[in-house]
Amino acid sequence: MDLFSSSDELQNLLPKNGTVNYYGLVFSRQQADELYDVLLNTIEWRNDEAIIFGKRMVTKRKVAWYAEKPFEYTYSKVTKHALPFTEDLLKIKSTVEKVTNETYNSCLLNLYHDGAEGMAWHSDGEKDLKKNGAIASVTFGAERKFGFKHKETKEVVSLVLEHGSLLVMKDETQTHWLHRLPPTKIKHRPRVNLTFRTIENG
Repeated sequence: MDLFSSSDELQNLLPKNGTVNYYGLVFSRQQADELYDVLLNTIEWRNDEAIIFGKRMVTKRKVAWYAEKPFEYTYSKVTKHALPFTEDLLKIKSTVEKVTNETYNSCLLNLYHDGAEGMAWHSDGEKDLKKNGAIASVTFGAERKFGFKHKETKEVVSLVLEHGSLLVMKDETQTHWLHRLPPTKIKHRPRVNLTFRTIENG
């Protein structure tokens, strides 16, 4: 079913208090396969860190942070320093900007090695992010379930993110909704996720 042939036909997946649009596949299978291999092998991946109850935790999941300027970005009480965009990331960003009619100046990448690695319920409400700005999420590799949960009503909306697909969260989504990538016992190949964002801390 093709709901995404034009921006006018995009459906908001959320019933209220925010906007989430799923564009489906925006990269061909060949493009997605090639970019998946490139990102796995050229991105400067590092194990993610977080300060939880005063204790530094290191995750199996790996991350990388790239931007057009040497931005600092702080979440989970850990500050990351951006690396300059690679040529491949700029190509992906250009495609995403054309499809979404938005602009982005940074990208947080996550590498999930298998289905056991995921992300707990959270919202991207860091002070450095443009308030109510668009966050564009691109998936390469394993198809994984992705969920949203309303902070007050606890209503849940879920979908499967495909290899080469694009999802955009914007408007008041981060204020009213949590999102997560639940772990699964199904054996999956790695998943590379890119979230293009706008940082406003100069």
